[in-house]
Amino acid sequence: MKNKKQKGTGAFEKFASKVSKAAGSTTAFITAFLIVVVWAICGPVFDYSETWQLVINTGTTIITFLMVFLIQKAQNKDSLAIQLKLNELVASNEYSSNSLVDIESMTEEEMIIVQKYYHRLSELAKKEESLRTSHSIAEAHEQHERKDKNRTKLRTKNITKK
Repeated sequence: MKNKKQKGTGAFEKFASKVSKAAGSTTAFITAFLIVVVWAICGPVFDYSETWQLVINTGTTIITFLMVFLIQKAQNKDSLAIQLKLNELVASNEYSSNSLVDIESMTEEEMIIVQKYYHRLSELAKKEESLRTSHSIAEAHEQHERKDKNRTKLRTKNITKK
């Protein structure tokens, strides 16, 4: 039973992916535009009746309703693939913070805390002499503390020399 469910899910994923790609094509737009033009041209023929209006309203509502779910399914798959690729990059880089792996499972409040750390990292990077220097948050704090200690030592030496 599990294999049948997985096959069905795989078929739906393929279908959703193909429909999403097709719906975003120039051909799909032109087709939709032509349908609207034909519908508008038919207005005088049907005396702009309520039925004439109902045809386009019902058709577009049904298509929109179904497309929302198909596109969301395709987006979920693409989003998961991107998250996994980013997790691999974070995990494989010796200088990156592994706390970012699986960050998408954090709450929004937790993400805001991480954002504040990166804001702080940005502030520390602005103090660096080179804009190309990149650090993890922990490494940036350590390096900044070392520089502050060195500056303090230099000031102390200059004061004692006077």
